[in-house]
Amino acid sequence: MPRAGLDPATVVEAGAALADEVGFARLTMGSLAARLGVRTPSLYKHVGGQDDLNRRIAALALSQTADAVERAVEGRTGRDALAASARAFRGFVVAHPGRYAATIGMEPAGPDDPLALAGQRLLGAFSAVLGGYAIPEGGVEHALRMLRSLCHGFATLQAANGFQWSTDIDESFEWVITFADRGLRAM
Repeated sequence: MPRAGLDPATVVEAGAALADEVGFARLTMGSLAARLGVRTPSLYKHVGGQDDLNRRIAALALSQTADAVERAVEGRTGRDALAASARAFRGFVVAHPGRYAATIGMEPAGPDDPLALAGQRLLGAFSAVLGGYAIPEGGVEHALRMLRSLCHGFATLQAANGFQWSTDIDESFEWVITFADRGLRAM
């Protein structure tokens, strides 16, 4: 019988929070069980094991990132939407580095996989941002990759304390936004 108060969503959220604290690579079923005050076998009543937990955390993280970006861009266009989406994405990654790390390299099992659906929502939010630019036919996927690379790279470096010089990080990020905006306008 599952422990009272535990369900799959609670277990996954606790796993995501623990990954944020200790790092995704250090998240184990044993450490999660200890955090929840149960024995490790009890978790298998809620998730199918470490791989299933990791997939669920990745889907949760993509969904939460999509929520943040969608909220940020609502009612905005052009550079304003670009800046809002980039800041929201960066803010999520910096606040939740462990759960975001779960999304890297995680492949959806199929089109109905929650991971695929959440990923499509996030891509849809960024695609809407790009709709404010005159991107040539066939160029949207390239623009999406460029935007993701810029935002992902900056945010993951920041989350890993990779910027250790004195220049203001927010000012540097504004440079990234301006660079992306100018590049997209030049298309």
